[in-house]
Amino acid sequence: MAYQTPKDTQKSRNEERRREEVKMMMISKQKREKKAPFFHVLAMSIANQIGEDDPRAIIATTLVAYALSSILTGLTFFFLGALKLGVVVGFFPRHILVGYVKNLQICGRVPMVSWDTFVLIFCFDRCIGGVGAFLIKTGLTVSMRIPDDDFNLSWDTFQLMFLDRHNLLLWTLPLALAILLRVITHKYHHQLIFPAYFIFIPVVFYVVVFAAGLDLEGLRKTGWIFDMGAAAHEPWYKFWSYFDFGLVRYSSLWSMLPTQFTLLFFNILHLPLNVPALAVSLNIDIDTNQELIAHGYSNLLSGIFGFVYVFLDSISQLGPLSDTIFYRVGGDNRIAGFLLAVATAALLIMGTGPIAFIPVLVVGALIYVLGIDLVKEALWDNRHHVTWSEYITIVSIMVCMTVWDFVIGVLFGIIVCCFFFVVQNSQLRSVRAMYTGDLAVSAVRRPSLQRAYICEVSKQTTILRLQGGVSIFRTIAYVEETIRNLLEGPYWLHQPIQFLMLDLSLIAGVDMSSAEAFVRIQRLLAAKRVTLVFCGFTIDSPIGKALRSVEVLRTHGVELFLTFNDAMEWTENAYLHAWFRSQKIETSATFLKTGPNVKSEPINTLTKAFSSYGNIDPTLFGPIGKYLQRISIPAGYVLWKQGDPSTGLYIIESGVLRAMYEFESPTQRFEESMVAGTLAGEMSALSDSPRNATVIAEQPCILWKFSNEDIQRLQMEEPELARVFIQLILKAAKLDYDILLSAIASSNKNAFAYKFVLPHVM
Repeated sequence: MAYQTPKDTQKSRNEERRREEVKMMMISKQKREKKAPFFHVLAMSIANQIGEDDPRAIIATTLVAYALSSILTGLTFFFLGALKLGVVVGFFPRHILVGYVKNLQICGRVPMVSWDTFVLIFCFDRCIGGVGAFLIKTGLTVSMRIPDDDFNLSWDTFQLMFLDRHNLLLWTLPLALAILLRVITHKYHHQLIFPAYFIFIPVVFYVVVFAAGLDLEGLRKTGWIFDMGAAAHEPWYKFWSYFDFGLVRYSSLWSMLPTQFTLLFFNILHLPLNVPALAVSLNIDIDTNQELIAHGYSNLLSGIFGFVYVFLDSISQLGPLSDTIFYRVGGDNRIAGFLLAVATAALLIMGTGPIAFIPVLVVGALIYVLGIDLVKEALWDNRHHVTWSEYITIVSIMVCMTVWDFVIGVLFGIIVCCFFFVVQNSQLRSVRAMYTGDLAVSAVRRPSLQRAYICEVSKQTTILRLQGGVSIFRTIAYVEETIRNLLEGPYWLHQPIQFLMLDLSLIAGVDMSSAEAFVRIQRLLAAKRVTLVFCGFTIDSPIGKALRSVEVLRTHGVELFLTFNDAMEWTENAYLHAWFRSQKIETSATFLKTGPNVKSEPINTLTKAFSSYGNIDPTLFGPIGKYLQRISIPAGYVLWKQGDPSTGLYIIESGVLRAMYEFESPTQRFEESMVAGTLAGEMSALSDSPRNATVIAEQPCILWKFSNEDIQRLQMEEPELARVFIQLILKAAKLDYDILLSAIASSNKNAFAYKFVLPHVM
């Protein structure tokens, strides 16, 4: 054996002591593995890269890695809050939050951070809930001073709890204290009762101890007082003595970046869901963005001073529970937070020594109280606030966590949630409304005879307005079944269909299964010679791409229009085409050409416009020509703009005018077409009010203008003709106005807003 000098011997002892410290640190991390698996991975990976020969470098590099994770977390939280991204968590299902009531803190028992482990942690660590029962179990293990893993539903555990008198007294006494507190707070509601009660318990405990002359060391050994061991005598500042940047292996830090970013992603999803969970439990409003910014600052400062991220306790068993207690006893203001910070700093300086004098039954009673509260909150308070499926989810999670394991309970809860999600969505109806075309007309002003014909034949147009998201889970089968019922049985015999219009303007998306279902629907319609008309989306939209992928839009007998109004106008034109062909009258797609006869005008135009409202007596209407001015305008000509003063009304002999309505909101806009044989600007002319729409010529037009001056002159010179003529104008205007409102209501989901801001037509 080689000779060693005293100096070498001392050095060897120091190295051995360092190795022991590293081993103790790793053991500590392994014990906390179920609470912070990412830190365990960081520590073990760094130790494996550096090797046990340099324990000081391992410690220094590990501590710097922890501090770096806190800095990254702080910066990320700050930017999330500054960009107002915390609001997205408001859409997290509340029954999931309740189902895991305050359970986010007991993070899964997993040995390594593989992908499936990360998914588990992601899924359940952001939920709050259902561990009231799990906390009661924790209260039992803390009270009896046994490891969590040794507590299970077995005969040995039963003997340990009930047949051992000492253990029976250890866990029943804090349970009795917890029940007594709940009895007191049920009758009295002062916020100081809770803290005063837990201050009073240790006072009474030590009064009994000193009165009976009991030995504190004996009480520690028997589990009545916490035993901190050698840690109670270490100074609080020893932690910083392990930082030595000269020993840090920066190559190891670089290689740990993937794990750091995985931990960062885990942290990002942690706080934004814990904060709303706390808000749900306390029934208060919390600004998640402000919390993110505050945690950003605190984590950044924590990392600069060499600490881990400050919400680490939220994955311990009492972290979020302490927040709940703090708020419930009145700690909801800045002064309380400042005093808490001062008290925490004082405890940091004092070290862990005072913990060695805290009675175990105080902590046990505290955990019992919280467990009882959370079980009551999850099972009793929510029994009338959630659906039966959500309640089953809450109960199943709690039972599985208690009987088996936390991770099993979470997995089972996720499966149950997915199952009920499918069941609930399968019961939803994607068909928002179904009606025929006579109840929804286009915003095209047509002559009265054409309108009467369309109203009769448009019963052969069936309209289905869909909503939500059409998918295999959102009852595409129901949509298909509804269409089958329209094509078969008594409905088809009573009401045959020429056009089936599917309005998808309220649809969020169409998945592949639903797109293929539309192919089957098109085949059914083609067999019955029914034209399928889509509206509410473009061919390049997500819905259009989904339907185009199965080539349903390229099939003969399928039409696509951007708006509901365009689709209705196309179907009405199709009916008019058939009508004109049957009468062997030459027509276009949008208006009827009657062949202008100047000598018989304007009587022909007046007859076309007003014959269905009353008799156009040629004798009575003979003088009308001298009060009307015949004008021609080219396509694109602006007849008037919205807000212009009214100069008169127009009767359209030929051509098409288009009116564009603009409302207070920039997104609210509507267009209306006016064909030959209809009126334009009649309401504003008769009421002498400004124009409420911009009107342009869509095609070359021939118009008969009835100016304001001519209206007054007609009333003076031909009062009877003026009375009859204005009465016919008002009848036509009233019907046009009703149809315009109906078209707006049918083609826009904000129909009621339009209805109340539209005082009159042009």
